[in-house]
Amino acid sequence: MPIFMSILKCSLSQVDQLLVHQKVELMEVLMGWETNNQYVLKNSLGQQVFFAAEESNFCTRMICGPVRSFLLHIQDNMGQEVMTLSRPLKCGSCCFPCCLQELEVQSPPGNPIGYVIQSWHPFLPKFTIQNERKEPVLKIVGPFCDCKCCSDVNFEVMSLDESSVIGRISKQWTGFEAEAFTDADNFGLQFPMDLDVKIKAVILGACFLIVSNRYSSLIYIYFFYIIY
Repeated sequence: MPIFMSILKCSLSQVDQLLVHQKVELMEVLMGWETNNQYVLKNSLGQQVFFAAEESNFCTRMICGPVRSFLLHIQDNMGQEVMTLSRPLKCGSCCFPCCLQELEVQSPPGNPIGYVIQSWHPFLPKFTIQNERKEPVLKIVGPFCDCKCCSDVNFEVMSLDESSVIGRISKQWTGFEAEAFTDADNFGLQFPMDLDVKIKAVILGACFLIVSNRYSSLIYIYFFYIIY
């Protein structure tokens, strides 16, 4: 375990920004079939820091769509898995407040270091960042409309009382073609340089939960449009 944490600290301790680039899958573009997502994570200098790959089966992706369960394996540049994100099958609607989205962040795999829990709200996407003891640490608050044309969509990382903003998760506009025909998204993360490395990792996990829950439904809808 100390080896994994030293790798994580080495990768995140001197980082206050991360860029998450989802790879475009040809099968999604041509057929509308949702594939296992893959991501390249870079620092503010454009240097690759991590590579992330989703693990889920075809039926789960096609039937459950953006609320599907999955494991996301995050590797460093040497191919060593330093984090695993575990997301169970949950609802994403405010109509089911007892079964909202959640995600567990593990480092090393099998050792929880934090959690992302969706908070019920009738209008806004809200999430709570928890530490390994499931104690609330931070809040994430998104906009009322999280689908904007030609502009970024920002989810603010805030203090527990929501009085101050300490970071941001931004869904970056990728252009008309990319937005219309793929679900490949670009996200930017900002957080304080001196923030606990474990909490940085959990905020990264929150980014992937937002990606999968709120921005992976287009291909899913298109697939069923073709069928019916």
